[in-house]
Amino acid sequence: MKALLGSQDAWEVVQEGFEEPTTTTGYTAAQTKALKEARSKDNAALYMLFRAVDESGFEKIAGATTSKEAWDILEKMFKGVDRVKKVRLQTLRCELEGMKMKESESVSDYITRVQAVVNQLIRNGETLTDARVVEKILRSLTDNFENVVCAIEESKDLVTLTVDELAGSLEAHE
Repeated sequence: MKALLGSQDAWEVVQEGFEEPTTTTGYTAAQTKALKEARSKDNAALYMLFRAVDESGFEKIAGATTSKEAWDILEKMFKGVDRVKKVRLQTLRCELEGMKMKESESVSDYITRVQAVVNQLIRNGETLTDARVVEKILRSLTDNFENVVCAIEESKDLVTLTVDELAGSLEAHE
């Protein structure tokens, strides 16, 4: 979000908040100038927040009068999203771990199915290495591939083996 706000000053205003004084009487000229600058920075930050969110986010912060108020609303809103994301990641991890190749399934179809779940995990913030995906595929093939799996494990470095290379080797033996 900091990158969206651009200006370091605007970001600081959002983080620290801006308190609008009830009156400006009794302030020195320097204090009044500083107040106007702070008000301007807060308005710029609020404008940037309005521009940075989608329509539903905008509707939630449209009534905010300061950038700090808008920021607090967005923070509460996205904490819920984080919880949903964690649950989604757990579900996808469980799905990936439980996957097994079906007897009637081709290697290409099975790897495509695994890759679909892996891509969803990555889109949701999970970091998966090719080595982990390769090991998962090798562990979950049907018994027909037992000898091929042994040959691949013996002849290739599983740490550097890509999913595409594995798919080629398995399809050649299919």
